[in-house]
Amino acid sequence: MTMRKLATASLITALMLSTAQAKTFKYAFQGDLNALDPYSLNETFTLGAMGNVMEALTKRDKQLKIIPGLAERWEVVDPLKWRFYLRKGVKFHDGTPFTADDVLFSLERMRSPGSQIKTRAPADMTAVKVDDFTVDFILKSPNPILHAEWDTWYMFSKKWAEANGMTQAQAATASSLAPGALKANGTGPFTIESHTPGVKTVFKPNPNWWDKPEHNLTEVIFQTIKSDATRVAALLSGEIDMMDPVPPQDIERIKATPGTDVLIGPEVRTIFLNFDSFRPELLYSNVKGKNPFKDPRVRQAFYQAIDIETIKTKVMRGMSTPSALLITPIYAPASASAIKRHPYDVAAAKKLLTDAGYPQGFEVEMDCPNDRYVNDEAICQAATQMLSRIDIKVKLNAQPKSKYFEKAGPTPTKPYDSSFNLLGWTPGSGDSWNILANLIGCRDEKGTGGPFNYGGYCNPKITELAKNILVETDIPKRDAMIVEAFTIAHSETSHIPLHQQNIAWGISKKIEMTQRPDNQIILQWVKKKD
Repeated sequence: MTMRKLATASLITALMLSTAQAKTFKYAFQGDLNALDPYSLNETFTLGAMGNVMEALTKRDKQLKIIPGLAERWEVVDPLKWRFYLRKGVKFHDGTPFTADDVLFSLERMRSPGSQIKTRAPADMTAVKVDDFTVDFILKSPNPILHAEWDTWYMFSKKWAEANGMTQAQAATASSLAPGALKANGTGPFTIESHTPGVKTVFKPNPNWWDKPEHNLTEVIFQTIKSDATRVAALLSGEIDMMDPVPPQDIERIKATPGTDVLIGPEVRTIFLNFDSFRPELLYSNVKGKNPFKDPRVRQAFYQAIDIETIKTKVMRGMSTPSALLITPIYAPASASAIKRHPYDVAAAKKLLTDAGYPQGFEVEMDCPNDRYVNDEAICQAATQMLSRIDIKVKLNAQPKSKYFEKAGPTPTKPYDSSFNLLGWTPGSGDSWNILANLIGCRDEKGTGGPFNYGGYCNPKITELAKNILVETDIPKRDAMIVEAFTIAHSETSHIPLHQQNIAWGISKKIEMTQRPDNQIILQWVKKKD
């Protein structure tokens, strides 16, 4: 064989081997991945997607246990000082070394105006660089769960951020984003090769990752597929390898189709309804001069008009667990034992409305995402119909999550522009303090205080309890305060807890992957069979 023929044969063999080894994982979600700044939107899907590219000082394992991340270890030097020892030899994707300077910069960036993750650390906490690979975090008061939410506080390269106009968090609603907002420069197992906001993102393995890869992928393609039917069809046809979420009504169909299956597990996210009980007058209602939601009788009337069992059986097809709390009982067993749902009772609800001065009901607008949670719009539609039984006329405003969060959430331009809405929440720390501080704690009109308290409910006693719970190290005493706080919120109907939804992922049988209860899609744990 001539040298030319030998070279050609070798090239063909190499190409064939390369093709055989190529393993592309394609997955779809119902919502968009827009800006790639994980500080701009405190939302599980966005944080999970970016967690494949960027990393934090800590991580969580497959059982959600806190484990070392970019910090190889840490210690509590004294109750007011935590010391973190950083990994040496770690580099960002652009080749820049990761050092203590990046940690100090990331803390400063976390606190910038457009950031939605400010509550990851106490506002009065400071960071001190001991050396290039050691950082001390100095507290004003003890905090036994300081690092419990740090697995989604991703580290930014100070040098890269300065070069790409990313020294400040990019507000999720900003009309003009910095060049770096559509790029990502992390230390994680995957890099982003290309990104078209709301359409498609292509990931590639990071060959220089500091840890050992568990996946066998050569490429990952994420795409937004909003339509449930289209997403299911793409899975069944083999166009994608995985989809999230599976509509409850399609679970059996996917299971019955050769080559596909459904991974089902409990989720720690709770779905609930918010009332605007903050403003003196609702923005979107026919009631003028006062706010009916300031009256706890009105809030309880709405609660008791919601038939949660019908939502479970008809809307969720059994794929939910009704809840009396804004947190899963897994994380708050004592509170779950002490507090039960207000009973579904239309007659009682009508009497409460009459007693509150609304015997003919009233009109209100309800904001709802239609691509964020399992059957979110259908839940809102069901609630609308149920509330009509007590003469509450609800105008439903369902829209994509990007527009929903911009309208109902803590946006810098027009925050909390909503009178009544649906939200879901996963407590990143797995601790009740997260709920009490973020969702129930008092806030001002700009969100200072409980930033994700979309309705603005306020009872100063709960806010004070939350402060004490944060620093209390006596577990029985701490649990008693948690029960007290949740009992107050329940008695005043601060919100309407609905349920914890189940996770349902549709997958190809060629795929092996880990499903965590926080519903993050971790590409590091995906393997594709030949």
